[in-house]
Amino acid sequence: MKRWWLVFCICLDLVVPAHAHVGSKDVYEQVNAGPYKLFVTIRTPTVIPGVATIEVRSSGAAVHSIRVTPTPLTGEGAKHPPSSDSLKASTADPAFFTGSLWLMASGSWEVHFDIDGDSGNASAGIPVPAMPLSILPMQRSLGTTLAVLGVILVLGISGIVGAAVGQARTAPGQAPGTAQLRRAWAASAFTLLITSLIVYGGYKWWNAEATAYASDIYHPLSLNPMLSGNTLNLAIGTYDPDARFKFRARANNDLLPDHGHLMHLYAIRQPEMDAVFHLHPELVSPGNLRMTLPAMPPGEYRLYADVVHANGFPETLTANLTIPQGMPAAPLSAEDAEGAPPPLSQGELGPAFKLPDGYTMIWDRPQDLSANTAYAFRFRLVDSAGKPASDEQPYLGMAGHAAFVKTDGTVFAHTHPEGSAAMQAMMLANGDSPEMAAMHPEQVSPVVEFPYGFPSAGRYRIFIQMKHGNTVETGAFDADVH
Repeated sequence: MKRWWLVFCICLDLVVPAHAHVGSKDVYEQVNAGPYKLFVTIRTPTVIPGVATIEVRSSGAAVHSIRVTPTPLTGEGAKHPPSSDSLKASTADPAFFTGSLWLMASGSWEVHFDIDGDSGNASAGIPVPAMPLSILPMQRSLGTTLAVLGVILVLGISGIVGAAVGQARTAPGQAPGTAQLRRAWAASAFTLLITSLIVYGGYKWWNAEATAYASDIYHPLSLNPMLSGNTLNLAIGTYDPDARFKFRARANNDLLPDHGHLMHLYAIRQPEMDAVFHLHPELVSPGNLRMTLPAMPPGEYRLYADVVHANGFPETLTANLTIPQGMPAAPLSAEDAEGAPPPLSQGELGPAFKLPDGYTMIWDRPQDLSANTAYAFRFRLVDSAGKPASDEQPYLGMAGHAAFVKTDGTVFAHTHPEGSAAMQAMMLANGDSPEMAAMHPEQVSPVVEFPYGFPSAGRYRIFIQMKHGNTVETGAFDADVH
């Protein structure tokens, strides 16, 4: 019965949020479009086709209007955009705009923004991954009600046909004879049989459609780690190349480099989250990457591997890895990072994190943290004298990197100062637009902001990486989200 009503459930959008990084589907991005600065939140649908909702906070020059257009990020469809939709300015706050648009197919999309304001026209694009994430069965009470109504309808049709056959040739005021009653019962039974077969055929058809839809629910590619000594081999699997929906037939050999790295790998020791590594395996053959591991405390690690496909679609692949006692170790690469925060069981970390070399990383933490709320989280690096770090350097081309991780492992998001969208996808969406210049700054500030919103309530640990001189620092902060 639950599957029989699946399509009706889809129409009602009775679904639960699921993955984009891992368990974090919405896109948060700070966009510099000429004189206009936009803080954009795009809440993507969980069924496709579906409606994405958009929130924009503008600053800088005054914005009069914003129009948005969805197009595929790559391919022929990118050349033929549909009509744009206008965002609505808030009557209470004219710098805040809201709206919605349809994403009609799974894959990598661009939401194109056309801005008109005091300083003229400008435009920008934000990549948005669209995917069917999950489904819920119909509520039992609603399903029971509809089933009862369906039974009444079938019985009613049978009764109407029986009454018509039994009384159609009966004179007014006369009761039907025995022969007419037999014909009425036969007609009613035959109608009941036919309508039951029609209902059963409909059930089987919708059940097949439900199975096909459920089989297209998004799952990331598989990640298979193998440890030989201190050499880590990572094999990326393919996903159902014969799938009915081509979205599922994703390859493992079409990855785009981000600052020279095809994969950004976070390894976090479980369950205390008291060791974290940001590593960069190198490609050795299509779908296979390898690296020599640095010294890592023994234990069970959860791996989160960020990759981006050639069409701009990002994925975070996950796996578990056991580091044995006494594993040989290599030096930490100059572009890799590590951290050793106190374990979760020692209590919640505060807004100031002391680093091994005397520096301190400080989180200008909001007073309250709520789920599904957009924030610009600000972090500062200060030296041993408490002054802003004067030797700040870009780390992997940016002022910093952040990883927001829920302690139960259901959420992981690797973000950048520009936002949560993959940088390779941002380049596809914007080409050589001005905001891309920030990816390779010659000088960076010791203050960095990360746009993000926690997708659900609970406890999170946030890992922040910033670089000063030749040292990559990893700060850790805890957040109790309501």
